[in-house]
Amino acid sequence: MTRTGWSYDAHVPNRTIYVSDDDQPLYQRAQELAGGNLSGAISTALKRYVETEDAREAGFDEVTVKVGFGAGRKVRFNAVIIGEWFSSVGEKFVHYRVYRGAKKFALHIEHTEYFEMRDAEGNPLTGWRAWTGIGMAAGGGKPAAATLDTFDTLDELRDRVPPELFEMVSASVRQPGVQDLDI
Repeated sequence: MTRTGWSYDAHVPNRTIYVSDDDQPLYQRAQELAGGNLSGAISTALKRYVETEDAREAGFDEVTVKVGFGAGRKVRFNAVIIGEWFSSVGEKFVHYRVYRGAKKFALHIEHTEYFEMRDAEGNPLTGWRAWTGIGMAAGGGKPAAATLDTFDTLDELRDRVPPELFEMVSASVRQPGVQDLDI
């Protein structure tokens, strides 16, 4: 084992960690990526690890969503999905997802430029079958843009989503996360 000394604060004495020889390249690469500040890299990694594990223990999942235009960028957070809604106007399609995190609500909206539904034989789905979803169907579209906004309260979300989704989300929030049974 190789002994590596590091300090996470100038006012705190050095801490010693032991790194196996097999892990030494990992620590060297982390130090390169952190601009020579291995303690900063370790602290960042430990902070992320603790946040993720605390969120998992609290019942939240790690969520990654796309934000922006075209390929966009990815955004990651810990939350649980509490409602989802789809709507279409012509060939355009909007997909709403509402998440509840430990501190805030998040609204992720994906827009498509073009969306099409097809039946099991691959024929375009039109008319009443397209609207009712009866039978086997598949569909897809070309992503146009996606946004992610956060809200401190559920009421702040009300005017940003379809009324049906807001009712669904409100009902979900009113339910207790854990119900204790005396049986």
